[in-house]
Amino acid sequence: MSYRTALAHVLSSAIAPSAEKTGTEGRFPRSSVTALGRAGLLGLTVSAEFGGGGLGLPDAAEVVAQVARACPATAAVLASHYASAAVNEAYGSPWIRREIAAGRHLGSLALAEDGSGEQGAQAELLAARSTAAQADLLVPRGSAARSGDVVALRARKHQVVAAGEADSYVWSSRPLTAPDGLTLWMVPAHAPDLFVPARPDGTGPYGSATSTVFADPVLIPADAMLGPDGGGLDLVLRTVLPWLLELQAAVGTVAIHPAAAGASPGPARRPTDSLAAS
Repeated sequence: MSYRTALAHVLSSAIAPSAEKTGTEGRFPRSSVTALGRAGLLGLTVSAEFGGGGLGLPDAAEVVAQVARACPATAAVLASHYASAAVNEAYGSPWIRREIAAGRHLGSLALAEDGSGEQGAQAELLAARSTAAQADLLVPRGSAARSGDVVALRARKHQVVAAGEADSYVWSSRPLTAPDGLTLWMVPAHAPDLFVPARPDGTGPYGSATSTVFADPVLIPADAMLGPDGGGLDLVLRTVLPWLLELQAAVGTVAIHPAAAGASPGPARRPTDSLAAS
């Protein structure tokens, strides 16, 4: 079965029937994500040697665009997942690549941070090459400190899609020891002390669970580093940003969470360490 045939079936049987409830009630489209995984569409871009579809960005963008016509929230979740999967294709373990290919693992990005004050010459150079929003992805302010085989990450990551719903986050920090650049990490959603607050950011399609993720700190294994220390900047520039920009364009203009317009927030979200991996 081609991925287009599989997508047509998932759109008609799962995504379209639940889209109205997702859009009006703001419920995360878990059933749609599960259906995409079972159809092999979460693993669309994973290498065939690990059981994935072995396809690239144009195919992922086509899938996201079609999903967006039915359910913008599901499309936003899928776009963030595909961008994180691109990072795993570069540095992820064989295990996680097989899990994504099998449709059992939903990834997301936790890169954006805000802040104030002088960012230094590096930030100025990066800002000249990107928009202000993109520059926030390229100059992390969160820290990483290693003690033995454990790394403590501290940060507040904003505009995280599927916050509290994804199985893992591609996370950025300042390097451990490298003089510049950034370092990428694979942070499991069940890591202790990783927290998603009750009130969302007020950004992203309603139902996409776009929110802030807090780590103060979160402890992860040192071998959760993706690539070399300080070497994540090149991957973000060459892979994450191109994928994210094209996939976000495929999502198009979508409804923003009512909290952005002053509506009352929904029920409190649980800390991510209380969520079972799907």
